Amino acid sequence: MNTLLDGTDRQLLSLLQANAREGTAALARKLGLARTTVVARIARLERSGVVAGYGVRLGASMDQATVRAWCSLSVLPQTAPAVLRMLAGMVEVEEVSAVSGHFDYLAFLRCISHEQLDGLLDRIGQMEGVHKTQTSIVLSRKIDRRSVLG
Repeated sequence: MNTLLDGTDRQLLSLLQANAREGTAALARKLGLARTTVVARIARLERSGVVAGYGVRLGASMDQATVRAWCSLSVLPQTAPAVLRMLAGMVEVEEVSAVSGHFDYLAFLRCISHEQLDGLLDRIGQMEGVHKTQTSIVLSRKIDRRSVLG
């Protein structure tokens, strides 16, 4: 489907990623299109699966009040499904991706304190099947294309 997106679709997706709650009239003005055209394009993008849903992005004050970290995990192959189920049950685990390289998975963690992160890392490291972990705490975000544009 990605090859069927034109420049206007890509602009529309960018605007929706920045603010999915923006009204279709405002989107139409920004794109130089009729509102009905924007409504039809959004409906097509949703039907085709390009737009899978809408969500909440945390504001800067909430984001800055948390401790974020990337945790690389190496797991024994036969235990991967169980490890992923356990990670899915931890609310602090926001995202897990399968990756290439020395580790099998990369998990994005968000905690309210360093103490909570420390406990979470202990729990992850003690999971049956987790062979090795390596964690990097996020100090600051330098580029974030998902943030709300000013």
